[in-house]
Amino acid sequence: MDALESVKRRVAAAEARAGRPPGSVTLVAVSKGRSVDQVLECYEAGHRDFGENRADELVAKALALPGDIRWHFVGTLQSNKARRVREHVHLLHSLVGERLAERWAGDPGSPPALIQVNISADPLKHGLDPGDVAGYAQHCAGLGIDVRGLMTIPKQGTPDQVRGWFRSLATLGSQLGPGMALSMGMTDDFEIAIEEGATMIRIGRAIFDPRSGS
Repeated sequence: MDALESVKRRVAAAEARAGRPPGSVTLVAVSKGRSVDQVLECYEAGHRDFGENRADELVAKALALPGDIRWHFVGTLQSNKARRVREHVHLLHSLVGERLAERWAGDPGSPPALIQVNISADPLKHGLDPGDVAGYAQHCAGLGIDVRGLMTIPKQGTPDQVRGWFRSLATLGSQLGPGMALSMGMTDDFEIAIEEGATMIRIGRAIFDPRSGS
């Protein structure tokens, strides 16, 4: 896939600008609304990390596609669908709330999770207030959840604003402990996110619909 290779080149260039080693960023191809054939084309090009934001769509694709795909759930997850999703995902990016935490911790060996943070204080976005993250992380750890780091979807802003929000998430992650994962950056801002420490980026449009803009 030419679009996938183009995104990978941009990722590598951003890693180099930031002085980071090649391959330090995991590219999650967000396949929501895409057909099984589209995902399979990306898979056959060598890609293995895919993201979905609807529980039923993720489960259906996980059952239809090769078993070595690493599925990431990147959307708002209703607590009553946690068990279905948990059976298929490699990582939950959007852990928020006590009910979801309790459901996610339901079985030993549940997949790890990232806590979603509303880093830009956007009333339209889900996520914890930054000041609540440390206490929530401790609560989740007490339930037995393997909290690997943080995720955010900032509101639209200038490049400097977006950079500041990503930098704030990186600072918050470092306060939780060393080696925290940072899932931040999408089609319009992933290069800034990489420069500010993202370890995972979530890209849909630039891979599956590149003509709409990169």
